[in-house]
Amino acid sequence: MSKRALKKVIVTGGAGFIGSAVIRDLIQNTNIEVINIDKLTYAGNLESLKLVEESPKYKFIKADICNKEEILKIFEDEKPDGVMHLAAESHVDRSIDSPADFIETNIIGTYNLLEASRKVFQNNPNFIFHHISTDEVFGDLELDDAPFTETHSYSPSSPYSASKASSDHLVRSWGRTYNLPIVVTNCSNNYGPFHFPEKLIPHVILNALAGKPLPIYGDGKQIRDWLFVEDHAKALIKVIQEGIVGETYVVGGNNEKANIEVVETICDILQEKVLDSGIKYRDLITFVKDRPGHDRRYAIDASKIKNELGWTPTESFETGLEKTIDWYLENEDWWQRVLSGDYKLTRLG
Repeated sequence: MSKRALKKVIVTGGAGFIGSAVIRDLIQNTNIEVINIDKLTYAGNLESLKLVEESPKYKFIKADICNKEEILKIFEDEKPDGVMHLAAESHVDRSIDSPADFIETNIIGTYNLLEASRKVFQNNPNFIFHHISTDEVFGDLELDDAPFTETHSYSPSSPYSASKASSDHLVRSWGRTYNLPIVVTNCSNNYGPFHFPEKLIPHVILNALAGKPLPIYGDGKQIRDWLFVEDHAKALIKVIQEGIVGETYVVGGNNEKANIEVVETICDILQEKVLDSGIKYRDLITFVKDRPGHDRRYAIDASKIKNELGWTPTESFETGLEKTIDWYLENEDWWQRVLSGDYKLTRLG
């Protein structure tokens, strides 16, 4: 399949975990110019982009996708060939405590981007809008259910997943009503370097290194499909370059693991790598009250993106997790600055 001739792409949320991985890959491995739009909320970290921030192909604009006039002007000035929309509030626990932020960013923000894109598309028929979403829009699965595919019905369980489901529907409706060229991807749980410490894997790694409790919701038997973030970045770039307009692609790592298994594996790897801590990491595991509406199992059947676009993950869970732990052990400066809040000092504006 031939690649789209993309010269300039806007990446929203490019200072976030997945967005920064996408930008690093785009700058290092393609000739595409990247405009990074990020509001720099708590999870936005420009230090995750130090490897590429001096590239002449990279530009950062601090902006809020909920500010319609600001977004319209950026699109008018930059005239991108495509958008990779990753900006989102994404933490389930935070959505339970403060759902309004999720409604505003994930729904209204997406609407603003679609309207700005529609104006660009009027003068650029090769324009493409790539919406990056989550497998959580599908709800959860029983243990013997077949994995999610692109045709699975929506049944979101949290304010976060409901707001992402809403944004998915908006994107598809702009494709249907206004003929805006769109593609949608729904991914499974990501992990890897530069992950903000509130998420399960980095949270467990850093708590373990500090000798702090490792909290596990409920019985820890909730199952997730784990996808190494650099594999995901390559899938997203493949989709915006080669994905068929109007299509959806689910992206997974073929790695279903129970949360307790993930935590125990992290403990065992750290036990082998950190020899002088004096800590028995598995002893730090602590079971806590389950969160409301906690989905039991997610799983992805990524056959479509494999068969149609030739993408498969390169990392197994074991190799990806070891790379992730090695990165955190070798990059203490990065995560210490996140934990202390010093990373916010790098923000512009």
